[in-house]
Amino acid sequence: MEIFFDREALALAWPAVRSGIAVTLQLALASIAAGVALGFALAVARALGGRWLRFATPAIVAYADAFRAIPPLVLLVVIYFAAPFAGLELSGFLASFAALVLVLGASAEEIFWAGITAVDRGQWEAALSTGLSRRTTLFRVILPQAVLLTVPPLTNRAIATGKNTALASVVAVPEVLNQATSIQAQTASPAPLLLAAGVYVALFLPLVRIGRWLETRAPTGGPAPAEGPP
Repeated sequence: MEIFFDREALALAWPAVRSGIAVTLQLALASIAAGVALGFALAVARALGGRWLRFATPAIVAYADAFRAIPPLVLLVVIYFAAPFAGLELSGFLASFAALVLVLGASAEEIFWAGITAVDRGQWEAALSTGLSRRTTLFRVILPQAVLLTVPPLTNRAIATGKNTALASVVAVPEVLNQATSIQAQTASPAPLLLAAGVYVALFLPLVRIGRWLETRAPTGGPAPAEGPP
């Protein structure tokens, strides 16, 4: 067991791992914010429908299905190594950000859409019958209820995205895992990797606890109508 708690290796690894914490947090927070915003915008566009947005619905559905099916690591490698052939060179950080945002955006879109369709269809019809526009009905009546339903699953997806920042080590982003593996290679000790694991627990365990708390207090919606909003 002493090899896993090698004090010299831990002392050598801590400054590097500590510097990686800031990179991990920056990547996680930026990816989560952008991914949730992307998913929300797409779900709203899908719900609004209308003359022009109606044509975008198949593309939104295709995007959500495709990027929920692609492993984030595969997408990251494709973006990082294939983009230069299209004349777009991205740093490891930006490639990781793009991959995480695209994957989270796809999941968030489906979560927001499920929340919107979980709101009783009668509320759409009642609001529209009073003369409210479809846009006003969506933003003032439907979304306030739908967003409450989406908080627990969105929290879970945010946690998953935060943990997936470790994938950025594959493209040499100096986050926690990358820094730990660099020191591990120098010391031939598993202690830096154990330190990295402890850092991830410290960073994301509070979010896991928050997610569990939200799940026990979130409202439950009725069954989603098959046809979606009117």
